[in-house]
Amino acid sequence: MPRNAVSRGLPDFPWDSLAGAKATAQSHPDGIVNLSVGTPVDPVAPLIRDALASVSQVPGYPTTHGEPALREAAVAALARRYGITGVDPVAVLPAIGTKEMIAWMPTLLGLGKGDLVVIPEVAYPTYEVGALLAGCRVLRADGLTRLGPERPELIFINSPSNPTGKVLGIDHLRKVVEFARSRNAIVVSDECYLGLTWEAEAYSILDPRVCDGDHTNLLAVHSLSKTSNLASYRAGFVTGDPALVAELLEVRKHAGMIMPLTVQAAMTAALNDDEHENEQRERYRKRREVLLGAVRGAGFTVDNSEAGLYLWLTREEACRDTVDWFAERGILVAPGDFYGPGSRRHVRMALTETDERIAAAASRL
Repeated sequence: MPRNAVSRGLPDFPWDSLAGAKATAQSHPDGIVNLSVGTPVDPVAPLIRDALASVSQVPGYPTTHGEPALREAAVAALARRYGITGVDPVAVLPAIGTKEMIAWMPTLLGLGKGDLVVIPEVAYPTYEVGALLAGCRVLRADGLTRLGPERPELIFINSPSNPTGKVLGIDHLRKVVEFARSRNAIVVSDECYLGLTWEAEAYSILDPRVCDGDHTNLLAVHSLSKTSNLASYRAGFVTGDPALVAELLEVRKHAGMIMPLTVQAAMTAALNDDEHENEQRERYRKRREVLLGAVRGAGFTVDNSEAGLYLWLTREEACRDTVDWFAERGILVAPGDFYGPGSRRHVRMALTETDERIAAAASRL
């Protein structure tokens, strides 16, 4: 063990605790249906794979900032798909998967001991981990009143939410921006599920209806893992305030955080094409309909779940008991306690399995 092991200051990796439930689910005669993680199972579109291969012969180093074509494609896609305007391609920075960008964001922005980072009350674990890696204090808060006189350095928000699928409305987002500006805080908006809405419209923190076209101290994080099935490529980007992006770029250049050129080419192709993304969205929509009917028929309440890749379920019992109930039927889900102390009576069920496995899960319920 290193003298000052960083891991000692971090929580246990949550998914390690599912080993027993996973073994139970795997013992089902018809095999496991693993709905505990949001990993894509559908094929990568041929146009993306072709783009990846097209530069596989290039031997030189890529740029940390990303090829101009990639950054221009990101700007165009944000405007075309989400109505995000006023983004300069200079203020786009590729990430080697958005999880690493979020995990290192407080450190890269110079936060440290004593600085306050605000995360959602129910949140994907990486926001807390990122704050802990930088030595920051962490406060879970969905409403601004909980902050009182505190002056946070950074506020993480996530809409649509992982795990709950909750969508924050324009009024809520505007209040977050106004509050952050009143206290000179940075807002980092995780928008990885912005392209997967079912029952509500989702908005970017950079939407002019939210920020009035002023991106100062605002950063939006986007991923191609979900809508383009590029989880294995580690393909995402951050954009927003040009000054903050420039700072992230400068530090990442020194640290060697460089996206491979092949992945940059694949991202460019994916961002320039909406058809494959629309097809994937429809696959998830159909799977959601199948699972939604099945879990409700089995007596579960589905809370939020307006968007994203998950159903947020409860039947008002301890989440680990619910995990075991599903495991006995060969289905693995994630317990709510992964996401904070306020979600111990929920479980998260992913939509990311094949049509055949989704149908199997529904029949078992």
